[in-house]
Parts: sequence; structure tokens; C-alpha cells
Amino acid sequence: MPPPPASRPRRPSRRTLVLILGLLAACALGAWALGWFGANGDKAPPPRQQTVELGSVENAITAVGSLQPKTYVDVGAQVSGKVSHLPVVIGDRVEKGDLLTVIDPRTYEARVRTDKAALAKLHADRRKAEAQLGLSRQQRARTERLFQAKATSQDSLDSARTTVLVDQAAIESIDAQIEQALAELDADQADLDYTQVYATMSGTIVSIAVVEGQTLNSVQSAPDLMRIADLDTMTVKAEVAEADITAIKPGMPGYFTTLGGGGRRWQGTVRLIEPTPVTDNDVVLYNVLMDVANPDGALMTDMTAQVFFLKDRAENVPVVPLAALTPTATAGTWTASVQGPGGLEQRTVTTGVVNRALAQVVDGLAVGDKVVLPRATPGATAGGFKPPPML
Repeated sequence: MPPPPASRPRRPSRRTLVLILGLLAACALGAWALGWFGANGDKAPPPRQQTVELGSVENAITAVGSLQPKTYVDVGAQVSGKVSHLPVVIGDRVEKGDLLTVIDPRTYEARVRTDKAALAKLHADRRKAEAQLGLSRQQRARTERLFQAKATSQDSLDSARTTVLVDQAAIESIDAQIEQALAELDADQADLDYTQVYATMSGTIVSIAVVEGQTLNSVQSAPDLMRIADLDTMTVKAEVAEADITAIKPGMPGYFTTLGGGGRRWQGTVRLIEPTPVTDNDVVLYNVLMDVANPDGALMTDMTAQVFFLKDRAENVPVVPLAALTPTATAGTWTASVQGPGGLEQRTVTTGVVNRALAQVVDGLAVGDKVVLPRATPGATAGGFKPPPML
């Protein structure tokens, strides 16, 4: 019996060949990347440099505040009644003495007429009492003559004299009633006058709390009708942390910016530090007030302000990024690495005004010197720091 034929070896499939080639390519790429990073991963980026330039630097305490008119008054109603006339609207400019509101005066007019009538009756009663007193005096005089002639008794004389005293007391009682009636008339006349509310200062109507036809009740408290404010001078109330408040004094210069001010700075000085703090989430804050002129009306009520209270400021001086300086044991003295003709050199630098970003150079560096900044950390930009423009 002939032997079976030998089997032919199986050739790898196309899919297997593709997988093998892809694996070899991946290994080659990984070996290349390992060699590249191994050769270049330890290379540090070149040091960053910044040129010393002229600029401005300021050391300031920052705070957030809001704007309010420096002078304003809440106009209230001193009598109850219906608002019958409201001739002003928000935004109107008013002068002191201008009519603002009229409250229905009919009830108060009736009270005044009643008081005047009662006063007239009292005056008539007094005239009647005066006439009665005159008669009593005449009767007393006749009784005294008769008594001297022994034509009447002592009781008649005593009665005549007592009648005069009673009539005099009646006049005094009427006089007191007249004073009381005059006081009531004055009070009711004042209430009648209060039905017309006038501006107590010149300014702008910034809010109105009532409408025409509304009924006011002033029994418990005087209801507010509107607010008049002088918008020519505004006050920014800044909330300063207790850690910084000791560095702020009245008269200290400062400025602030607003969200919609386009970077405009409003200059002012500290007018007042309120002694009573406010507590917000266990943080103690003190209100610092600073006034500023508002001739163009750009500042409005309740605007948010970023406030800067200036402790120190230097203008048109050499400035250097604070990151380029290393502090020494001596206050105000630092060291810096400077790019010189022969390479890097260390210099001792004396500074003036210093904040968190910049330092004023007093000695040790000149305009045009190139200082070395710390190496950039991952994700940091490599560009230099541009000092702010001179104020």
C-alpha cells in the first residue's frame, strides 16, 4: 500500500500579516519617541527676560463698594388722606419749595372752619362775661354805699363782692378756653398746610413710592412719598476688611472704576470711616465713604465700584516685575539676575513702592536692563510682563 502524500504547510492569512506589520510599526514608533524624549526631555526652556521700563506703580488697598448720592432726602406725608394730585415724575429736576404732592384737603378744611367758629363763640362769651363783670362791679359799689349808710346787711355786701370775683374768674376761664381753641386751630391749620407737600431741597426725583388716587395712612408712621437726591456729588461706600482698615485714614487719596465705565477712573479722598462694622458670613467689614464730583451725570445710584485706596504711588519711574526679584534679609533690598555682556550677573536692587506685581527701582537697575524671570511652568505663557502706563 503506497504511503499517504505529505501535507503542505498552511500559509498565514492576509489578516494575520496586517496585524503583524501594524505591531512592528507601533514598536518602531514607540522606540523612536522614547529615544527623542530621552534625548530632549531634560532640556530646560531658555530663561525669560524682561526689560526694565518707565512706568507707574502703586500700592493700594482694594475693596468693592456701591454708589449713592451724597445728599438726599426722603419726602414723607404728615397727614392721612388720598393723593389728589402728583405733578412730578421720576427724573424731574425740582427746586426747594416746589409743589410735589397734594393730599385731599377737604377734611382738614372742615376742621379749620370748626375751630374758627368755636373761637368766635368763645370771644362772644368773653364779651358777655365782661358785661356781666361790669354789672357786678356796679352792684358792689351800690351795696358798699348802702352798707356805709347802714341801709343793708353785711351778707348783702359779701354777696356783691363775691359775685365780682366769680365774674372775673369766668373771664379768666374763657381766656384759657380761647388759648386752647387757638392751639387746636394752629394744629388743624398745620395739618391743612401739610396736605400740600413741597420740596425741602433742590435736586432730582430719583424714586416715587405713591400714585395719584392712593390713600395714605400716617397714624403709625409718616409714609414716604418720594426721594430727592443731589446727583452732582456721589458717595461710594466701600466695604474694607478689618485686616486693612487700620491703614486707611480720612483724607487718604483713592479712585474707583465702574463696570460700565470703560476703565475711567474717578478720583476722590476718604471722607469718613464708619466706626460700626457690618458682618457678612462671619467676615467683619467696615464702611469707608469717599466723595466724588459727578458733573456729567455718568455715575448713577447703586452702581458697583471697584475701589482703590492708595497707600503709595510712584509715576514715571523704572519698574520691574516683582517675580524677577529675590528678597534679602534687609527690608527693601532684593537681588536680581541681569543679562550682561558676558552673561548673567547678580545685582543688588533697592526698591521703593512695591505691590503684588511690580516694584519701583530706586537703585541697582537702569532703564533698558534685561532681568531674568523665573522659568515658565507648564501652561504658563512665555511672554514678558508689560508694566502699566504712566498715570
